[in-house]
Formats: sequence, C-alpha cells, structure tokens
Amino acid sequence: MGRARKGLIWTALGIAVFVPIAAAATSPLLAWRDPIYVAAGFAGIVALALMLVQPLLAGGYLPGLPARRGRTVHRVIGGFLVGAVVIHVAFLWITSPPDVIDVLLFRSPTPFSEWGAIAMWAVFGAALLAALRQWLPFKARTWRLGHTSLVSLAVLCSAIHALLIEGTMETLSKAALCALAIIATAKVVMDLKAWAGRSRRRVG
Repeated sequence: MGRARKGLIWTALGIAVFVPIAAAATSPLLAWRDPIYVAAGFAGIVALALMLVQPLLAGGYLPGLPARRGRTVHRVIGGFLVGAVVIHVAFLWITSPPDVIDVLLFRSPTPFSEWGAIAMWAVFGAALLAALRQWLPFKARTWRLGHTSLVSLAVLCSAIHALLIEGTMETLSKAALCALAIIATAKVVMDLKAWAGRSRRRVG
C-alpha cells in the first residue's frame, strides 16, 4: 500500500471521528447545559466514535496496524470505550439519578433511552467476554460468535440511540458516523465468517 493511500485512509478516519465531535462542540445548546451533563454527552459521542475505530482495528484494515497488532490496540481501545460508557452513564446519574434508574429498568418514556441501555449492557457483555477469554470453557469459534454478536448489537443500538436524540450532535455528521460504524462492523463480521469458512475447509 502506497504512502499516499495510507495517508488518505488515516485522514478519512480522522474526519469521520473528529468532525462529529467538533460539530457538537460548537452546538448552541451547550450554553444552557450543566458542565456535568455536557461531559456526559461528549463521553457518549467519544464512545460512538470508538465504535467505528474498533472493527477497523480488529480486522487489520488500518495502515501500519496489521491484524495481530491491530487486535492488541483493539483491546486497549476497548478499555477506553468501556470507560467512556461508564462516564456517560455515571455523569448522567449525577445530573438526574431517577432518570437513569428509569433507563436501567427500561421504564423511561423516551424511546432513545431503551436503545442506549441495551447498547450499554452489550458493550459490558462484550468487554467481559474479552477479559475472561482465557478462563472461559468456550471454543474459539463459540467465543468469537458471542463477542461479535454483542459488539454488533452494541453498535446497532448505539446508532439508533444517537439518531433518535435531538441534542448537541450535528445531524449529518452524526448520521455519517453511525452509518460508518455499522458498515465497518458488518464488514468485519462478514470477513470473520469467510475466514472461519476457509479454515474449516482446509481442516476438512
């Protein structure tokens, strides 16, 4: 891969990740928001952005980060993703504990809240599977199926959650980020299935 193409890929990823964050930072709605609430919102935006980066790392699609090295970085970024989700929920708890309780119990009147709750638990589940991989009595194929299923659920529900919220994120950049995260995740899942299929045929 040529240097120009590598630079183009990293530039495109940077635009996809940072433009939605920058656009949210200029939102006039921030003037009426409590700082803790603003921090909670940006933690959620960062988490969504990391959901685009994660499948690209896992699939080895980023220049300079082939599959093995990319997966190492993938695990580190996964920790930051979980941290961003925790900050998002914890800071919302500080601003309004009753609302967060309603969300966690799936009784919130706002439709986007339920999608956010599902995404949160899926992120935690995927992270737990990753952390306990060496101690779980699962075959690699079974573990991969569970992890990718939870990740796919997290990305899809996070995208729906974000798209339903009329907040600080700019509409077009938010939609583009959500679409790219879903496409990247789907691409990795399909590639993993193809690789697994070729491995089974070689063994057979």
